[in-house]
Amino acid sequence: MKKVFVLIAAAIVCMSASAQVQFGGKVGFDLTNFWGSDVEHGMKPSYQVGLMMEYKMSPKFAIAPEVVFASQGGKYKALDLNFFNLDIEKTVTFNTNYINIPVMLKYYVTPSFSVDLGPQLGVNVYSKYSIEGVDDAIDVKDNTKTVDFGVGLGGTYNLTNNAFVQARYTMGMTKVFDGDHNKEKNGNIQVAFGMKF
Repeated sequence: MKKVFVLIAAAIVCMSASAQVQFGGKVGFDLTNFWGSDVEHGMKPSYQVGLMMEYKMSPKFAIAPEVVFASQGGKYKALDLNFFNLDIEKTVTFNTNYINIPVMLKYYVTPSFSVDLGPQLGVNVYSKYSIEGVDDAIDVKDNTKTVDFGVGLGGTYNLTNNAFVQARYTMGMTKVFDGDHNKEKNGNIQVAFGMKF
């Protein structure tokens, strides 16, 4: 049994010698929307906050899993008929918030800049929509799919050994809502600042 522990310890030391692991956090500004056939949603300003880890396997390659809370959704203009028989456009805003788990493969073009690509799994935690001029939001969590799958592509620039800025677009590959007539998929433009330790 002692030999097993010695071998595991030796493997960890060897991995530590050839690779670098950093942990950190990030916050960011997002522009989110829905995309898909017959979808005409506009962009919604949102935000994200989360934790990340970067495991640098070599000077050129790293893998970076994250756990991020992201406020997502979209908005569009809908026509409403008022008492004077006039069509009035009202904004309908969807807030579909997720715990996202992206796993990015990073290729370092230079020691400071990496191109990032990888899958993302999202778990819906909140789903409501509000109509302009109406106080109460309408809960649609029961009509929202629990799991969302997407693919992210972007880049990270390391300002220092610890501070970085990041830009990424994540395209949802699965529908957000239940029903054959709902074609909406998540889209998310992200700009974030973070610190690694």
